[in-house]
Amino acid sequence: MQTIVDTIFRLPKILAGWITPNLRTFHGSRLPVVWALAIVIGALVAIAAIAFRSAIGLLQWPWLGTTSEIIIEAARAQPWWVILCAPAFGGLIVGWLLQTYQPKQRAGGVADVIEARALGGRGLPLGAGLLSAVVTAISLGFGASAGREGPVVHLGATIGTAMCRLFQLPDSARRILLACGVASAVSASFNAPIAGVLFAHEVVLGHYAVSAFVPIVLASAMGTLLSRLWFGDVAAFEIPPYEITSYLEIPAFALLGLTCAAVAIIFQFALIGTDYVARNITMPLWFRPVIGGFAVGAIGLAFPAVLGVGYEATDQALKHELPITTMLALLVAKTAATAITLASRFGGGIFSPALYLGAMTGGAFGVIAASAFPEVASSHGLYAILGMGAVAAAVLGAPVSTTVIVFELTGGYALSIALLLSVSIATGLTQAIHGKSYFHWQLGMRGVSLHEGAHTYLSASVKVRQFMDPPPEEEDDRRFDPATGGPYLHATDTLESALRTFDQSGLDKLPVVERGNATQIVGIACHVRALNYFNKALIKATEEEHR
Repeated sequence: MQTIVDTIFRLPKILAGWITPNLRTFHGSRLPVVWALAIVIGALVAIAAIAFRSAIGLLQWPWLGTTSEIIIEAARAQPWWVILCAPAFGGLIVGWLLQTYQPKQRAGGVADVIEARALGGRGLPLGAGLLSAVVTAISLGFGASAGREGPVVHLGATIGTAMCRLFQLPDSARRILLACGVASAVSASFNAPIAGVLFAHEVVLGHYAVSAFVPIVLASAMGTLLSRLWFGDVAAFEIPPYEITSYLEIPAFALLGLTCAAVAIIFQFALIGTDYVARNITMPLWFRPVIGGFAVGAIGLAFPAVLGVGYEATDQALKHELPITTMLALLVAKTAATAITLASRFGGGIFSPALYLGAMTGGAFGVIAASAFPEVASSHGLYAILGMGAVAAAVLGAPVSTTVIVFELTGGYALSIALLLSVSIATGLTQAIHGKSYFHWQLGMRGVSLHEGAHTYLSASVKVRQFMDPPPEEEDDRRFDPATGGPYLHATDTLESALRTFDQSGLDKLPVVERGNATQIVGIACHVRALNYFNKALIKATEEEHR
């Protein structure tokens, strides 16, 4: 009896010893502030996404006579010279803005957000982010063939990081708030709150830490709420209630995944190849979007469905309103138009074009399947839904969030088995060929390797100046003769190159000299300190991913 009484009296102390460290960690990570800011960021990003979408409609009204995304018939009603010249005129404005005001001379996108996450939630200036949104709105408003979701994600992340600057928050909290902006942007753009949460985790954060889940959900819910209040609670694509006719179609779904992988691979090669060609052509920056605009306008003369975001044509494919010849032609035309658009420095993303190409691929595949096996084949509108998810997932490298986005866009949850099968095959084969998503290819072009893991990125991004010791106090000891002094480092050398030099020389300490003046020692690099710095950074990253 006494033991029970003693246990009862000790219980508050036991509970306090259990709970107090957790509350200390919770408060030390500034999570109460993060939760409150997540709601604010979710609301601000939703308002920005609504304004961005509305701006696109307003900019297309002068030359198409409509602010709606239903533009095919409006484009056909215009004189040919309007369709040819409108994208070029928009390109002239875009080129002038990029050359005059944009530091990086390009519009931002999802790849910039992923890089900012790796930099601790830094690297997205508010002014440049807002100007990037203006550039993209002008691009899409004047018919450039690209998506609006990626730019909205960039805008949302920019707003999230801007809020972080008002508070002294640790890097882990800054990354979470950046992801909150992304989640709200996706949910507001697609009316897809679950997809917004998953996209922020899968593509931007790269992990599913519990500490990040609550604020990201709050931001995504706020984005969806304001978006529904403005646009209404409707899915982006209203489709008939498709069902799988027979499980004998499983091989057809697998074959569709293979077909979508081929389309995704070709699309990515088209984007990469066109960008490579454009980089090797010398011309003024302001003139690139003009030339690209004329090319897109010329394609639009024959295929007006490629202009702009392209949701109308995607919707027609989902409702099996397009013949197979049209879908195959649009597959080629949209690939060309989008590749030219992005290589010409227009603003825009690849998500909508990937959905577009997937819908055309799936729709055409469904027509062929229905003609070959009419007794068991489902509607080719169902195959269009599957293709839409498979191509988008393969290009973005985000199979989970893309699958959920397709579910929420179409309401087609009954198609889960078929969609997962097609998505997994398409994503796996695309990864086998390209090795990375389009976003990570963009980062690779900038010398940023994140797809290989934190260790690769850290070894390439950490500089010697971050772990070197101060130089010797005596002036004579700071002098160095590069001819006889042996190996040395520069403060701007990467950790990877420093470790290689340590390994090749066998030394445990190396002088760090000024670049351009190797006779002056500015620090001392120690092998043990370099390894210690690297290990601490890896541990910190792992803790954040599992907290």
